Amino acid sequence: MLSKSILGSDAGGKLLERTAKMMPTPVILLKEGTDTSQGIPQLISNINACQVISEAVRTTLGPRGMDKLMVDSRGKATISNDGATILKLLDVVHPAAKTLVDIARSQDAEVGDGTTSVTLLAAEFLKQLKSYVEEGLHPQTIIRAFRTATNLAVGKIKEIAVSVKKDDKQEQRELLEKCAATALNSKLIAGQKEFFSKMVVDAVMSLEELMSLKMIGIKKVQGGALEESQLVSGVAFKKTFSYAGFEMQPKRYENPKIALLNVELELKAEKDNAEVRVKSVEDYQAIVDAEWNILYDKLEKIYKSGAKVVLSKLPIGDVATQFFADRDLFCAGRVQEEDLKRTMMACGGSIQTSVGAMTDDVLGQCELFEEVQVGGERYNFFKGCPKAKTCTIILRGGAEQFTEETERSLHDAIMIVRRAIKNDSVVAGGGAIEMELSKYLRDYSRTIPGKQQLLIGAYAKALEIIPRQLCDNAGFDATNILNKLRAKHAQGGMWYGVDINNEDIADNFVACVWEPSIVRINALTAASEAACLILSVDETIKNPRSTVDGPPGGAGRGRGRGRPHAH
Repeated sequence: MLSKSILGSDAGGKLLERTAKMMPTPVILLKEGTDTSQGIPQLISNINACQVISEAVRTTLGPRGMDKLMVDSRGKATISNDGATILKLLDVVHPAAKTLVDIARSQDAEVGDGTTSVTLLAAEFLKQLKSYVEEGLHPQTIIRAFRTATNLAVGKIKEIAVSVKKDDKQEQRELLEKCAATALNSKLIAGQKEFFSKMVVDAVMSLEELMSLKMIGIKKVQGGALEESQLVSGVAFKKTFSYAGFEMQPKRYENPKIALLNVELELKAEKDNAEVRVKSVEDYQAIVDAEWNILYDKLEKIYKSGAKVVLSKLPIGDVATQFFADRDLFCAGRVQEEDLKRTMMACGGSIQTSVGAMTDDVLGQCELFEEVQVGGERYNFFKGCPKAKTCTIILRGGAEQFTEETERSLHDAIMIVRRAIKNDSVVAGGGAIEMELSKYLRDYSRTIPGKQQLLIGAYAKALEIIPRQLCDNAGFDATNILNKLRAKHAQGGMWYGVDINNEDIADNFVACVWEPSIVRINALTAASEAACLILSVDETIKNPRSTVDGPPGGAGRGRGRGRPHAH
């Protein structure tokens, strides 16, 4: 296209006429306002966007990582150093950068930990490749080399990972505690990692083979110290809203039968959507009596079923509360659905939508039910559940953001322990495995000719970002420590990584900085896939948002809610 300054002159006008005669009518394929960009500048722009994303989470890596404070549009503040949480809250709009957000989420869903590492690795891979792309090396050549390097790295991890024998329960337990402690090392609650790693392992070990996450409930109670957090083997939930009369109900039962209902035990429930025309007071009285009788009939059936604890998803009114109190029953209405389901899975029985068939097989049972004061809240505990294995972690802590971050940290640790039970091989953390892979790929790249040698060398160099960033975040001299690490790995010190406590290097396997090998395998494959995906995109086409009040055909563009585009 000719620029406007040329078109303004006389010579420009003649030139335009001549060009118009020579050129056929241009074909307009895309809507006016569509933004397209392609080729190498587009690739470089995508790589730069990914660098910006990695800058956002870079400082949160490792035991000395800093936290981020995010405030959303409604003013809710979140403090976190979990990569996936930060990227989720950042609301990224750049299409290529969204890929990094996706891999952080997939790492969180699949393994639970290593979300910051995976983002950093992907961004560093792209950073190392930027110069090759600028020089015009074809992206497909790069992608081929990267796939080879990833396969080699994953093979190497599987080869050197240390398998841990499952026979000895005590040994297995120690291993799991070390993995949980490594996951908690970089979190806000690193100071209490001994306490929490034991709790997490207890929680996961108490589950069944499938280890469903839903069977571990985490409840947050404000106030108190972190060490006052406790693990309840069974179901626990906050006391629900109660009507007058609840204080007369017993708060402790041994071996009670539990009725789980989805029934509203209130008077008003019977008069919904009904219109009754009456001629006399007696008729009206008969209707009122009928309503009371229906309610009392329901309550009588529940009482006769032998249940001692009545839980309902819907409200239980004051009449029902006092009816149960007179007969030494405990009731709780408006119980959250997930709590009700967990109680059902743990104590047996089934959730009833009517009270017509309250037989023994639809009632649950547990060894002990009690209502206990936890901090400023009252909690209902169901302990000794016969059916499914379930447990609840009750977290204590000061600020709300603090307890929420503790919950996120425990989620990471729980996921890690689950993975370590399923895949019983571990590697050393603290940058040790990355340095070993880097050395292995460097040695390999020397044995092959051509461009692949350079590219696999770039992959090897990119892996060093993890130990380098660990040093940077702790304020160490990264160059010095990386030189020591390279020398040590060249001499065969396979598990040497950054020693955060002494500003030096150490054998992290001996120091018990362990993580399941699956975490690293997943991080490498996801980061490499993301880098290849971003490299394979050479054009971005952005459609303008169509306007609401403008006429069709785009004549009214800009007046509606369409977003203005820079051309």
